[in-house]
Amino acid sequence: MVRKTIIAALVACAAFAGPAAPAVRAADAPKIVIGIPGIPPIFTSVIAYVAQEQGFFKTYGANVELRPFDNGTAAARAVVAGDLDASFSGTNVVVFQIANAGIPLKTIYGFPHPDMALGSTDPKRITCKDLVGQQVSVDTPGGVRSLALKAMLGAGCHMTLDQVQQVAMGSNTASAMASGQLTFGVVHTDDIPDIELRGHKKVTIIQSLAKTDPDTHYLAMTARQDRLAQKRDGFVRAVAGLIAAGHFIADPKNNVRVAKIAASVTGRDPAIASAAVKGYLAIGVWTVNDDGMNKQQIENYLQILAKSGNIKEGKTPPTYDQLVDPSIWRDAEALVTKGH
Repeated sequence: MVRKTIIAALVACAAFAGPAAPAVRAADAPKIVIGIPGIPPIFTSVIAYVAQEQGFFKTYGANVELRPFDNGTAAARAVVAGDLDASFSGTNVVVFQIANAGIPLKTIYGFPHPDMALGSTDPKRITCKDLVGQQVSVDTPGGVRSLALKAMLGAGCHMTLDQVQQVAMGSNTASAMASGQLTFGVVHTDDIPDIELRGHKKVTIIQSLAKTDPDTHYLAMTARQDRLAQKRDGFVRAVAGLIAAGHFIADPKNNVRVAKIAASVTGRDPAIASAAVKGYLAIGVWTVNDDGMNKQQIENYLQILAKSGNIKEGKTPPTYDQLVDPSIWRDAEALVTKGH
């Protein structure tokens, strides 16, 4: 039912006019199917829906289908299997797939700043010691929220994952915490006002990933190397649409429109969506002037992942050059600068 409502809302959004730049025929470009994490999608993915609903994909001749998945890990697996062209998946998940299984993946666009934090709705249980033996909401074991939990527990609480009980909630952590089903959870920026509004409970942050691990890189648009070669023009045009959407979101005068799209896609209350858009812009989740794959940050993060215990013995993480293809963004940016 939720999915039907979201789809109906997206159809309604399509009635709004897109950008004024002349459109290039999307039918001429290879179709790019992108796996979006979360059903409904996580808030970070709003940039892709803005590109779709404002017509930015069409403006740059991209033929894009957005396909929701339970989480970014499942979407990444679908990329590996050849069922998707690309996915928005946790950068750590992608690194582990390359390192442990030798899968030839490349990242082409990034979301560099994680907003994840470990929160509690119980004012009497807001310290690390209160977490011992407790259930904590994550997306899925081994998923983005799960790995964030491991990092926050390790660096901030000097604890390990086996000292808590992970509960797989997909993208429904806010609902679980608002309803009282769970007290502890790995939350995103938009989860906090959602929990507080619906559950009438104050969320206290025990640890945040930004503080415990500032070099952490959040998500990356990922594709198999062979698919990238086969459909390169389609990927360039799709990223051009994302670049244009990023600029649109960053303009304060578009907040009402962006919040409306965000609310329809994520199912958030419009007031929460509006506040969340501002919050995400403040921490730089959506990049505007680069590909979101800063070389120094990525190299620092790769060193962190090498010591994480998630890479098999005898295996090593990829280098920056093995992980990132910066040429897609460069060509997409040139397309946007040119205007078509």
